[in-house]
Amino acid sequence: MQAKPTLEDTLLLMRDLRRRCEWDAAQTHESLRPYLIEEAYEVDDAIRAGNDALLREELGDLLLQVLFHSVVAEERGAFDFGDVADTFIAKMKARHPHLYGDGVKRPWEQMKAKKRDSIVDGLPADLPSLHRAFRLQDRAAGVGFDWPDVAGPLQKVEEELDEVRDELPPPSPEDVVGSAPVSDRQHERLEGELGDLLFAVVNLCRKAGVHPAIALDKANVKFALRFRGVERMAAARGLVVGEATLQELDTLWDEVKKGEHP
Repeated sequence: MQAKPTLEDTLLLMRDLRRRCEWDAAQTHESLRPYLIEEAYEVDDAIRAGNDALLREELGDLLLQVLFHSVVAEERGAFDFGDVADTFIAKMKARHPHLYGDGVKRPWEQMKAKKRDSIVDGLPADLPSLHRAFRLQDRAAGVGFDWPDVAGPLQKVEEELDEVRDELPPPSPEDVVGSAPVSDRQHERLEGELGDLLFAVVNLCRKAGVHPAIALDKANVKFALRFRGVERMAAARGLVVGEATLQELDTLWDEVKKGEHP
């Protein structure tokens, strides 16, 4: 049985590509940025799909990006893959002092907090807002700014929802889909309160042990599947979705939901 390739084999291949492939040789850390982000999303898609064959392939593409950046840095004399591995090993052992040292088990954020001047230090500028809210709250918890259980966040959500209600303008016949956006003081206050509500819901998710981005992603998938069911059912009954009444669509929606749980 032929031995499987090693990590050293992948490094040798990457160095060879840099020497002999015009496109690979032209790449820089900056030019590779979009590919790194894209490959990370493709790995996430494979995980979401539960497709092991695809996940295996996409992890290879993501590894390519790690190798690429390591070899580019190696050529610049900045560091090489061995340095990356060394940093990784040191960090993992530091994260687990109860396993690789004489320390006691402590939350990672508590250990990291001692090395930061602020909880915002090191958070990527382009981190999606939902992830950023979660990480900010997680880091704040690492310095002791946190509720002991879900009761506090749940109450905060209720408080923020009341404040949103106070800022909502009364319903108007002119409030139609596609109307021009409003930009005035009332809208700014409502935007602020809705932001506070979203932030509070993220914190409730965190305390409940649920990542809000994953929860919202699953809710998006669920909604899309259900609405496709509504569209199919409407077509079968001669209804045009864009022309049907809300009551007709709501009835179809309820039927689709019932069909999910026989």
